[in-house]
Amino acid sequence: MRKIVFDIETSNLFFDVGTNDPASLELAVVCIYDYERDVYESYLLEDLPKLWPIIEKADMLIGYNSDHFDIPLLNKYYSGNLTKIRSLDILNEIKKSYGRRMKLDQIAQGTFGASKISNGLEATKWWKQGLKDKVIEYCLQDVKFTKEAYDYALANQKLLFKEGGKMNIIPLNTSHWETKQDSKLTHTLPF
Repeated sequence: MRKIVFDIETSNLFFDVGTNDPASLELAVVCIYDYERDVYESYLLEDLPKLWPIIEKADMLIGYNSDHFDIPLLNKYYSGNLTKIRSLDILNEIKKSYGRRMKLDQIAQGTFGASKISNGLEATKWWKQGLKDKVIEYCLQDVKFTKEAYDYALANQKLLFKEGGKMNIIPLNTSHWETKQDSKLTHTLPF
């Protein structure tokens, strides 16, 4: 099964566009981890033609808040339909199990004892200041934490988070996560 963990950062905010529709935002960078090649990579807007063949060969896209945010935004740049590729949104899995959403930083702190270097709002400011390398570093860290959360959950059927000084367990049923399904790749791009 070819799995791609991914995250995106934008060059603007909902406040800038006057709507909460992710597809109204502009892409700054997409970062991925490809399990098959064991590599982390980043793709700027002009690099998307190199990303599409990788995405189209994926059996599953893995993200954090990706079904609601990343896929709709990325889909506007793709000539096919990324929703045809199976996705696993770890935040959706957490919400189904625990009944509420939480930040990736909470999961990273509780499960790995690590903290994110910043947040999405700051990353957008960095982008506007021309600090592209800093935005890419931040995005790659989100991909790394998402991958680690996925791997940990698969191995332990849970994730952890701290709240009010107390460690909390989010039980997760991961039995269906790696079940191979028929792929519905769109193959709309010439490569």
